Amino acid sequence: MRIAWYNILLAAFFCGAIFLSYSTADEKSVEEVDRDLPQVVRSVEITQTFNFAGERVPHELPDVKERMERELLVNSYRHSSTIQYLKLMPRYFPLIENILRQEGVPDDFKYLAVAESGLRMAVSPAGAKGLWQFLKGTAQEQGLRVTSEVDERYHVEKSTRAACRYLKQLHRQFGSWTLAAAAYNMGQTALARDLKYQKEDSYYNLNLSRETMRYIFRIVALKEMHLNAQKYGYYLEFSDFYTPMDQVHVISVDKTVENLGDFAHKYGSTYRELKTYNPWLLSHKLSNASGKEYFIQLIPFIS
Repeated sequence: MRIAWYNILLAAFFCGAIFLSYSTADEKSVEEVDRDLPQVVRSVEITQTFNFAGERVPHELPDVKERMERELLVNSYRHSSTIQYLKLMPRYFPLIENILRQEGVPDDFKYLAVAESGLRMAVSPAGAKGLWQFLKGTAQEQGLRVTSEVDERYHVEKSTRAACRYLKQLHRQFGSWTLAAAAYNMGQTALARDLKYQKEDSYYNLNLSRETMRYIFRIVALKEMHLNAQKYGYYLEFSDFYTPMDQVHVISVDKTVENLGDFAHKYGSTYRELKTYNPWLLSHKLSNASGKEYFIQLIPFIS
């Protein structure tokens, strides 16, 4: 009996100590807790006004606020993916930004490429490919070449210009950059149908597929992560960013290249580097009976 009472008293002592430790922790400031713990998981506060391509996100609407908050939480705590996006942005954004400016498309659309592909040469289950995730038919409609040896959906510059052409076409049809982005994701025919049947003219009032309902919010969240990375706990030095693909030498080719390995070695490069800088070249050769001019990027270059 004495042993039983002793155990009860001992348990009460430890429970009191644990309660006291929690009470003490509760009294600490957020900054003190941040210093004491390796990671603090907090909700996000939506206090600022968000916009996409100059069009305001109406987060005063409870449904819109919740959807915006969801994507901020998902992307701020999806550490491995988000930090990769941040590291890849300096590689591709300078070229994409320049093309968007030339084509008259809002700068925010560079984040659409992040949402589509994570800035990787991705392939979707439906067969969409490249940074901008073009399906074959849409790619060809926008002037991209898709053959067994050449797939310009993987060509950063050409696919970006094609995306601009398509987005401007969608903007003319729907009169809104937000709706143009939604149509890019779900298809212009499907969006036009839903606008008609639901009697709405705003993306934020539409009931769409789960993916498209999240789409604009994800793009805006990625923009927020990029512009305010440290606010969400991401600290990167200049040396952390992946090397931009701009210090290259461009070789003009208007004949058949029988072996791209030999071609790369001729210019002091390697087959792997040639494929890295020219992912649009699918085969080990480049057939070119028509004499079309192609531009192949290589590094390093030896004359």
